[in-house]
Amino acid sequence: MRRADRLFQTVQLIRGWRLSTAEFLAARLEVSVRTVYRDVADLQRQGVPIEGEAGVGYRLGAGFELPPLMFSQGEADALVVAARLAHAWLDPALALQVEGALGKILSVLPPTARAAAEAQALYAPGPGMDERTQALLAPLRGAVHARCIARIDYADERGRASVRRIRPLGCFFWGKVWTVAAWCELREDFRGFRVDRIAALEVLDERFVLEPGRTLPDLLRQVRGAG
Repeated sequence: MRRADRLFQTVQLIRGWRLSTAEFLAARLEVSVRTVYRDVADLQRQGVPIEGEAGVGYRLGAGFELPPLMFSQGEADALVVAARLAHAWLDPALALQVEGALGKILSVLPPTARAAAEAQALYAPGPGMDERTQALLAPLRGAVHARCIARIDYADERGRASVRRIRPLGCFFWGKVWTVAAWCELREDFRGFRVDRIAALEVLDERFVLEPGRTLPDLLRQVRGAG
């Protein structure tokens, strides 16, 4: 990587995180920590408002703007493939947003780079998600974001029906199946519910507060511990 490109990437990485350590930057840029210290010092001398110091971490001061991004060919290729996957495996509203963002990205690429990206021979042919999952995924995403209690009519793998009040924590895609990870108030424990087995969904106006032991990081730690 050219040094000018590395300095640009350094600013990008620092801007994208609340606090970036030299070790984190060195790992991402594949350089030594000493090189990171030297690059940050050079950027500061050039007027880039990087705050922090060696051994603590860095962050970018408010009000600093970079010139418009130019994506590499590999990044453009990846975004085209991601958009094709989105059409098949995301809910329509989110897939439409991905398509709009991709259009803006492709519009700033040189013609040859755009043609190469669009010629990627990777596709996600139908049928994709079933209509029930498509209809439920968007409101479930909204419930996760807004921290709203959801009421679901659910059937397990044996077809046994139950009504649950859940605290949705995240939506996960498992190849061909979407699940919603949640804190189940009935079981007083974490549960994963297949979206295609939800017969009815009502997102309530009732909000929930993230409590210790009932958050998504708690669930992920539990899963890692079990593995």
